[in-house]
Amino acid sequence: MRTDFDFTPYRRSTVGFDHLFDLLEKGQRSETSDGYPAFDIVREADDRFRITLAVPGFKPDEIEIVAQQNQLTVTGKPAEDDTKRTYLHRGIARRPFERRFQLADYIEVGAASFAEGLLAIELNRVIPEAMKPRKIEIGSGSEPRRIGSSKDKALENA
Repeated sequence: MRTDFDFTPYRRSTVGFDHLFDLLEKGQRSETSDGYPAFDIVREADDRFRITLAVPGFKPDEIEIVAQQNQLTVTGKPAEDDTKRTYLHRGIARRPFERRFQLADYIEVGAASFAEGLLAIELNRVIPEAMKPRKIEIGSGSEPRRIGSSKDKALENA
């Protein structure tokens, strides 16, 4: 059974959505990963999220978190200090990993904490002031008020 989806017909009939289709195709390819380490994504509020990764056996200094543009990368590289031990059974995976998360626009990575084998990363949606709705004043008179004109600046300074 075919599980992938071909976005070519949509690419031909849309303009400016290339980034969206690239993200969807990349998401389909990444679903075939081995699923290590396990993680949860929780929406705590409309503008706050938390990613929690299960990384038992790792120490905070063995994990690296990098936020770049719209991508969050969490990498774990265990230290080689277990050479002195002889394991009869090793069920806790401590293998190197790299987990990538695609972030939407205006999502910023906040604090990260590590406790009891769980790495928690706080994410916040921060919308720039220019993108927020603003109320436009309605002026009176025959001439419309121009935003940012020299006439407005002269009136403000008077």
